[in-house]
Amino acid sequence: MTTSDKFMNCDNYKELLAADPTTAVEGGAEHVAACASCAAFTQEMQAFNDRIAAALAISVPDLSVPELPELKDDNVVDLPFGGKRRFSAPTWIGIAATVVLAAFVGVRMISSSQLNSLPLADQVLAHLDHEPNALQVTNVAVSDERFSNVVNPSIGTMDRSVGLVTYAQSCVINGRTIPHLVIQGEKGPITLLLMPEEMIEGAMTLDGKGVNGVILPVGNGSIAIIGERDEPLTELEQRIINSVEWSI
Repeated sequence: MTTSDKFMNCDNYKELLAADPTTAVEGGAEHVAACASCAAFTQEMQAFNDRIAAALAISVPDLSVPELPELKDDNVVDLPFGGKRRFSAPTWIGIAATVVLAAFVGVRMISSSQLNSLPLADQVLAHLDHEPNALQVTNVAVSDERFSNVVNPSIGTMDRSVGLVTYAQSCVINGRTIPHLVIQGEKGPITLLLMPEEMIEGAMTLDGKGVNGVILPVGNGSIAIIGERDEPLTELEQRIINSVEWSI
């Protein structure tokens, strides 16, 4: 999987690397050397890939298995087609590992499904923890194409002059696909979650680990704004509200 240096940018690099972290992206080394955001993203993807590889790798040590006595017929499984099968030690280890892996995946799926049952404020804070690579200090803006794909006409419009948009991704909050944006603030990156049709009665304060923020009702929806603990958000809030217009 390769791409030309001529078209290399942060969006292209991250999409290519996310598709296959084990394959080198042509021109990627030079791009990463000059881009702190992509360098951090590369480390995260490689670490994630290593965790997956470790989870799937079943290491079976050399075993010294003593001779086992012949099993009695009542300890042997009768197969539907009349045969009988005895499993060796390595086979049982493989079966056990498969069961453990399936249980792990099941827990992850249950946790994901339970996320939507949390209060909206808790979902928003949990989502920030889920995408730490979005919070990179950088002066590289996302491309117009990337931005328009995420903030598309089916959702609404947003005036990009509100701040330097350095991250744009379609994410799911409360079962709805919404734009997840990051702009650069005074103290660090500021997360914006544009949530059309997510109606709330009034402003909701967000107080997470090292962050502060608010979810504001905006027309037929709401917007979450989250920054560093000491990031001044009050003036920015009205600018963001004025910059967004829902299509719904």
